[in-house]
Amino acid sequence: MEQLIPYLQIVGGLVLLTAGGEFMVRGAVGLALLMGISKVIVGLTIVAAGTSAPEFVVSLNAALAGSGDIAMGNVVGSNIANILLILGAVAVLKPIAASRTTTIRDGGAMLLGTVLFIGLCMCGVIERWAGAVMLAVLIAIWYFTYKHDKKSPGDASSLHEDEADEVGEVPSGWFKPIIATVIGIVGLTFGADLLVDGGVTVAREFGVSEAVIGLTLVAFGTSLPELAASMVAAFRGHSDVALGNVVGSNLLNLLVIIGGVSIISPIAVPAQIAQSDMWIMLGVTVALLVVAYSAQRIGRITGAVFMAAYAAYVGTLFAG
Repeated sequence: MEQLIPYLQIVGGLVLLTAGGEFMVRGAVGLALLMGISKVIVGLTIVAAGTSAPEFVVSLNAALAGSGDIAMGNVVGSNIANILLILGAVAVLKPIAASRTTTIRDGGAMLLGTVLFIGLCMCGVIERWAGAVMLAVLIAIWYFTYKHDKKSPGDASSLHEDEADEVGEVPSGWFKPIIATVIGIVGLTFGADLLVDGGVTVAREFGVSEAVIGLTLVAFGTSLPELAASMVAAFRGHSDVALGNVVGSNLLNLLVIIGGVSIISPIAVPAQIAQSDMWIMLGVTVALLVVAYSAQRIGRITGAVFMAAYAAYVGTLFAG
């Protein structure tokens, strides 16, 4: 029975993270709309932050517990999974429209965040000052995006509004959103504890590195909110929202999660991630932007290729 405990922790952690993320997003969006915040801002910041909350809580818990490899692997692995697995699965279900304006502006911001992250990783440790730089860059990106949408609303701003609408029914009044947000935070906190504890135990049991567990099992688990939100949007005929979800989430994963966590507890960059995985993340990011810009869509064949590439990537991690 004791041998099953780590696996039960992982399953319980994934359930709590998924449910907690859903409660938190709905509660936070409800509060934001009650305060009169525009749907553009809600979609650009709150929805993306809500779906990235599991990654943040897991990475923070891992870093504070001395498992920095899981914290770093979680973010890099989540970004790779978001592009190859989530966008791939949604595109197979329904091709994703991608306007060049959205690709250049929002995709360009994601690429900028990726390059900045890799550059800071070259230092070997993401120190507190580096975390502050990341957060400052994100705030600047958000400010530029908001001013641009306000001055010249177009496809990109409509996409952010759609992201807010795709959250679905949000609690009405002030009491229900506050309760939903609190429940979400509690679920995320306990879920992160269980997932990290179970993941570390399983890594030691099978003799694989904590970085690999972070890149695969933990990353997949914390990407479930993005997967759920994107698949629901696709079923509703808004598959383009999946692209906005992934771009926004990937940017936050790098700049908010690593930036915020490193301010609290500096994160050492695992050798494996520095040598290969972060470059793979950069490669799939560039591939996504090239396909989205040139074809202005992500079709079913491309989606199938993305999913096959993800399966091959995970396979090489465990084979190595």
